[in-house]
Amino acid sequence: MFSVGERSRGRYEIERRYPALRIALTTAALLLTSSAVAEAQPVGDRVEVNGMQMYYEVSGDGDPLVVLHGAYMNIPSMGEIITKLAETHQVYALELQGHGRTTDIDRPITYPNLADDVAAFMDAVGLERADVFGYSMGAAAGLQLAIRHPEKVNKLAAASVAYDAEGWQPEFRTFVPQMTVEMFLEMPMAEEYRELAADPDGFPALVEKLIALEHEPMAWEEDVRAMNTPVLIITADADVTTLEHSVSLFRLLGGGGMGDMGNPLPASRLAVLPATSHTAVITQPDLLHAFIEPFLKGETPQGFQ
Repeated sequence: MFSVGERSRGRYEIERRYPALRIALTTAALLLTSSAVAEAQPVGDRVEVNGMQMYYEVSGDGDPLVVLHGAYMNIPSMGEIITKLAETHQVYALELQGHGRTTDIDRPITYPNLADDVAAFMDAVGLERADVFGYSMGAAAGLQLAIRHPEKVNKLAAASVAYDAEGWQPEFRTFVPQMTVEMFLEMPMAEEYRELAADPDGFPALVEKLIALEHEPMAWEEDVRAMNTPVLIITADADVTTLEHSVSLFRLLGGGGMGDMGNPLPASRLAVLPATSHTAVITQPDLLHAFIEPFLKGETPQGFQ
């Protein structure tokens, strides 16, 4: 066993040597905070999806909205944005393969696999179509859902998403080859994982799959260009994706032109959060909600008449 001081020094040394790990460490810290208590408690359940028992929670009333979390996360670590969205939507918050209370299966975690899982989940619970909000890994899964199963997605709000591996920040792309399972086992999230996990000893296997996910090919430009689904791209000005990549994604979806010239605005939108790192995106529920809700309702600011 290590003393508190030894654990603190060990964590400091990991952060010093691998600055990009602050992304994972901050995300892990979010696991310590639950979302605000809603007036009506969400209802949790499980359903069989592609050989796994997928855990999900339903809250709120209104048009259906599927919420997809990031890597190493779960429903509680998505924070208050779920509660706020449930004020006007019936929210289906999912826990993806091997995350939270959802079981793992003998299969890699890839974005197409995750997208197919979400599609199968929607079939299992009788959701013909829905809006989707995804963060980080969940945003990429949502993007693949719109590519592979466009008939299931009305609108997609995607926070911190890339469509090509070249869109990740250079520091992150340099860090990916250095990732090891042992590195993540030293982090607080390793112990926190056990609190909800269907398999309390499954964290090393999950990490191995998520490291492999970072090495999966990602080059979806032509698929994105062919999309008709309206997408709200939410990025931070200090995100894991570059700003240039987010603008490129917006242009692929038909955005980036000048308004006020007699043509309607594009169906897709781009929002940039100021003074915000990757993990700070999800800790600003009021700001996120101010972007997501008007997008889902189709509301736009009025210019001069």
